[in-house]
Amino acid sequence: MRPALAILLLAGGPAMTAQSDEGMWLPNDPPRELLKKKYDFDLTDAWLDRATHGSVRFNNGGSGGFVSADGLIVTNHHIAADALQKLSGPGKDLFADGFVAKTRADELKCPDLELNVLQSIEDVTARVNAAVKDGMKPAEAFAARRAVMGEIESESLKKTGLRSDIVTLYNGGAYHLYRYKKYTDVRLVFAPEAGIAAFGGDVDNFEYPRHGLDVAFFRAYEKGEPAKVTHFFKWSETGPAENDLVFVTGHPGTTQRLETLAKLKHRRDATLPYTLYRLRTLEAALTQYSEADPEQRRQAATDLHRVANARKAFSGQLQGLLDPKILAQKEAAENAVATRIPDAKPYRDAVDKVASVQTTFRPFEREYALLERGDAFFTDFLPIARHLVRLGDELPKKSPDRLREYRESNLESLKFQLFSPAPIYPDLERAKLTASLTFLAENLGGEHPLVVAILAGKNPANRAAELIAGTKLANVDERKKLFDGGKTAVDASTDAMVVLARTIDAEARKLRKRYEEEVEEPERQAYAEIAKARFAAFGKSIAPDATFTLRLAFGTAKGYEVDGKSLPFHTTFGSAFEKAAKLGYRDPFDMPKRWKDGKEKLDLTTPFDFVSTADTIGGNSGSPVLNRAGELVGVNFDRNRHGLVRNFVYTDVQARHIAVHSRAVLEALRKLYDAEPLVKELTGK
Repeated sequence: MRPALAILLLAGGPAMTAQSDEGMWLPNDPPRELLKKKYDFDLTDAWLDRATHGSVRFNNGGSGGFVSADGLIVTNHHIAADALQKLSGPGKDLFADGFVAKTRADELKCPDLELNVLQSIEDVTARVNAAVKDGMKPAEAFAARRAVMGEIESESLKKTGLRSDIVTLYNGGAYHLYRYKKYTDVRLVFAPEAGIAAFGGDVDNFEYPRHGLDVAFFRAYEKGEPAKVTHFFKWSETGPAENDLVFVTGHPGTTQRLETLAKLKHRRDATLPYTLYRLRTLEAALTQYSEADPEQRRQAATDLHRVANARKAFSGQLQGLLDPKILAQKEAAENAVATRIPDAKPYRDAVDKVASVQTTFRPFEREYALLERGDAFFTDFLPIARHLVRLGDELPKKSPDRLREYRESNLESLKFQLFSPAPIYPDLERAKLTASLTFLAENLGGEHPLVVAILAGKNPANRAAELIAGTKLANVDERKKLFDGGKTAVDASTDAMVVLARTIDAEARKLRKRYEEEVEEPERQAYAEIAKARFAAFGKSIAPDATFTLRLAFGTAKGYEVDGKSLPFHTTFGSAFEKAAKLGYRDPFDMPKRWKDGKEKLDLTTPFDFVSTADTIGGNSGSPVLNRAGELVGVNFDRNRHGLVRNFVYTDVQARHIAVHSRAVLEALRKLYDAEPLVKELTGK
């Protein structure tokens, strides 16, 4: 049982009861007692095992699930968008026009899509913490922690051959080793047109009612053949009924529910305003580029969608942190911890330490974000160049001593991305880089040493043009030549992007080191102490913040009220056509020709999208939505605007996640896409 105070305290949310559906639960610490008490549901090991091994992580930032024994995987169209664009070209726009593989021979191999399936979790907290000795300075503690984590990951990789990642939980309260099976031969099976996948576009994004067929299918292959999987989700032909218990198994990205009040205020006053300024700048540049001609619109489509989606999501987060009620709840929750433990001083000191770290971080936060995180270089070329430069320096070191992204446990995945044959469009990259270099100068000023060095005596537009014209990194063979040549080849390279990466690397590393030692490590130590106090007060009665690792959420399929109007728990094909007609079939409420021509074939009462109270966040896109029997009844694709505050607090009053109904997918595949083989595979008929 989770006491009401524990929920208020740990989640910092509205006054939820002990019976709320809050929680992104670890698969190795599931909420069995809570599910039994509230829903009379027995979460068996067999159910959980299928949910764990049937769920798939898309390394480009989303989730999915196996839906047949032959490696068939469902996710969202917007998660598939990156692959769709990379498989497209002039005159061939799979993102906009969709794709149907009539046979397995027609399935298209994706150039750089990696999928991960969780195999096991091991608690390594004791070993990680033992490496940090009393009296160590932050720099020493960070180095010791990094070294032991690298050792554990390398040992695991060598022993199992599985991708091995240590994940920090409870902001430093625990460390778990996750082992994944990787699939890198992934092929596109089906995607609908963008016009129906994202019906309503940015206008309807984070809104409800919704009418989107936001699904796509891929297939995992091994040794040239469809992967044979034991655990997959049977596709429900009926879907959920109102008030049904449903589960979401996916990989939520990041939440900040366990952060201190001071940290959240820093996000409100510094981090989020900067982030929104950047996103608006990039969105304007991408929109302008897209409007020039249809081919440029195709090239920029996925970048523009990502940026616009992020802008709207972060705007919602800022609105949440500007709500005095939410901050008051956070403050009350923070103060309440001390009343539940015998000695509150270490806890209070840790809370104060997090506050002092924000003061330390603020003066160099923008420089760190612009240079080391790469916000000043919104182009595919600079990350490639930076990796090549840093690989030359890092690979000669022992694996545990390298920067994390270059350890042996991460190296194969990095090389898979680095040598991707996906097309890069110079004109698009020039427009993106011009915008981000301008953003750099706007933030730091034209006379800042970093700006002077990066612009090299030119304005942002001319410097971007020079850099794009002077690089050959669009050529995979050029990248491989520099990689194989190591530090000697990279240091001798005159490629404009490589020269830029070399020029900024010393300062970028300095900022990274400063961040790790003055911000990351002190915060981690403070949050570990805070977690210790919370564990003492309430045990592990709340899930840790999201970390883009597998979680289990649950809730009920039900509608809600807005301004006195009751919204149903699902929409229908009929209501989609009604909305399109009401708005004159104008963009973004037009429908693909296939849908308009095929309207009479469809059962317009078919449920389209539905909502539930399950606790989801960004990264859950593509997550399977399951019923009590473990059957797939939907595919999660969004939250409503009331759910945007879920980064910081949970509420189920109006907040909902939104999913495509399983019946809608079958109805469309059968009657509009002539995809009967796919339907037979999904239904087993």
